[in-house]
Amino acid sequence: MMTIKHMFNKLGANENLNFLLTNRIPRLALTRFMGWFSQIKHPWVRDASLSVWRSIADLDLTEAKKTKFDSLHDCFIRELKPGARPINTNQNVFISPCDGIVGAVGRVESGKLYQAKGFPYRLDELLGPDVSLAEWENGWFVTIRITSSMYHRFHAPYNGLLKRVKYFSGDTWNVNPIALKRVEKLFCKNERALLEIEVGKEAHKVALVPVAAVLVASIRLHALDALFSAAYKGPLEISCNSPFQKGDELGWFQHGSTIIVFAPASFRLSGAIQEGKPIKMGEALMELP
Repeated sequence: MMTIKHMFNKLGANENLNFLLTNRIPRLALTRFMGWFSQIKHPWVRDASLSVWRSIADLDLTEAKKTKFDSLHDCFIRELKPGARPINTNQNVFISPCDGIVGAVGRVESGKLYQAKGFPYRLDELLGPDVSLAEWENGWFVTIRITSSMYHRFHAPYNGLLKRVKYFSGDTWNVNPIALKRVEKLFCKNERALLEIEVGKEAHKVALVPVAAVLVASIRLHALDALFSAAYKGPLEISCNSPFQKGDELGWFQHGSTIIVFAPASFRLSGAIQEGKPIKMGEALMELP
């Protein structure tokens, strides 16, 4: 007898059907509805929602700090037990800011990078026209996709300062590999934020770009006490000088999505980083010069 999870896995394997079901829908309206529905604090709604989630995904809550959740949203943004994500304390190591699956990896060349093989986009289309292309030329980029059942909070990859935040409102395309191979410049179209940070004694300039997706167009940043979403009416560019230590929590997504990490050319990619491989927050992503 075919289980619900098996049925969804078969649907996911059919790329045409997967793309239609997750993208050719009223994405923004459905995302707003999910934002409201997921926060309903009623045991029947919560229990039914979690049951459906478990039936279609590998939802593992054994690492969760809480054993009972107020709502579906409460489970989405769950914290982990202390020590569940050991932080690599090597002073040369720049850690992954989140759990996820490594996507496209490479160098920024002539102001271009890739969301998937054969699908380039320009850095200024992602980060805005005021970005200095020369500053990032030959620098590294690593795309990390956070699936729906993963831990959704993101953390500081090294000791440093959050210097500036830019918010870009946008669409909510799915960010799975199927959509990345079909929608040109997808990351440049979706809602996202640019976090410009300086790390280490040399103040190396690094950037994190959390990208929202269908059902997940909400990004929380603790340093600003701001929730970026379709309802956000605040400033689109915010200067700050917020210190953090390696592993400190920076914010969260309401569900799963993507974080793109940018680092200088002088950094070195960790030997374990390969496209398609899972990574956990706190593990080595790069090495400082």
